[in-house]
Amino acid sequence: MTDLLYSEEEEALRAAVRDLLSDHCDAPGVIARTESGTPHDLAAWKALADGMGLAGLLVPEDRGGQGATHREAAVVLEELGRAVAPVPYLTSAVVATEALLACDAEGGLLAELASGRRIGALAVALNVAPGGAYKVVRHEDGALHGELTAIADAAVADVLLVPADDGGLYAVDADAVTVTPQASLDLTRPVATVTLDGAPGRLLGDAEPAVRRALRTGAGLLASEQLGLAEWTLTETVRYLKERKQFNRPVGGFQALKHRLAQLWLEVVNLRAAARNAADALSTGEDVDVAVAVAQAYAAPVAVHAAEEALQLHAGIGMTWEHPVHLYLKRAKADSIAYGTAGAHREALAETIDLPAP
Repeated sequence: MTDLLYSEEEEALRAAVRDLLSDHCDAPGVIARTESGTPHDLAAWKALADGMGLAGLLVPEDRGGQGATHREAAVVLEELGRAVAPVPYLTSAVVATEALLACDAEGGLLAELASGRRIGALAVALNVAPGGAYKVVRHEDGALHGELTAIADAAVADVLLVPADDGGLYAVDADAVTVTPQASLDLTRPVATVTLDGAPGRLLGDAEPAVRRALRTGAGLLASEQLGLAEWTLTETVRYLKERKQFNRPVGGFQALKHRLAQLWLEVVNLRAAARNAADALSTGEDVDVAVAVAQAYAAPVAVHAAEEALQLHAGIGMTWEHPVHLYLKRAKADSIAYGTAGAHREALAETIDLPAP
């Protein structure tokens, strides 16, 4: 029987990450960043990656990483979700890193990503589900040509992992491509168009298994980020409703609101179970496809519901730009299509367990 409870080490990791993020990613600071031309907090990223060594959690020690598991990475992502931290952890330390881990021969670049010296991004659109079709670029005479859209965190990537039409996955330095920001709902995880015009690329390995592995892990661990978002919005809403008074009594005392919060609490508890199960399955390699599909099919609606309830129950103040709840709703909505929609994961689950369509 798998133990999905958090270990002492995982709780200690959580406390350390939360402490660091309270210093770097306070709500006014994150909102101010979204209004600037540089939404990413590279100081926070450096503290996480360089100071705490968290960029290399999924990389074995003999390849320059920490040799931890997906369970530890999930704890980090819960805290990053709680803070809507504008750092490329999911895209570089999880998705790009997993793609490189699938390319056995690649060592130097993997170690650089694990140390945080370089930031990587998989050049596949953020909405592509594990096993889904993705756009490739043309490989001709040793150079890459084409345009890829909706690439998350491309703006801060030092190296892009680009799938080409010859079936290969290529490492392309960011200096060799043109990155154009796209309009993004989630201002803390911006997407961009990447244009390759004869860019040189270094072959890493086969794209198909690397992309599938990267997107599957991204989808599985995204559920932990969505859990962090949902927990923060629920906790803050409960706190606000205890303080806010109407008719000379706390708003949280009204039964209708109690029922809404109780329902939300149940959803968040269930989300925690699904997210923990996905992280554990990824770390052990057992029933991964089922665990990831279940987690993502459930996580997106819960995270969006929690953020919508927070926005509504904060009333007037929740509608202001100064209150951070809009950051959580935008991240939850963007996450709901990242690495496949809930519907796509339900279809994948039905196929995996041979459940016929109604």
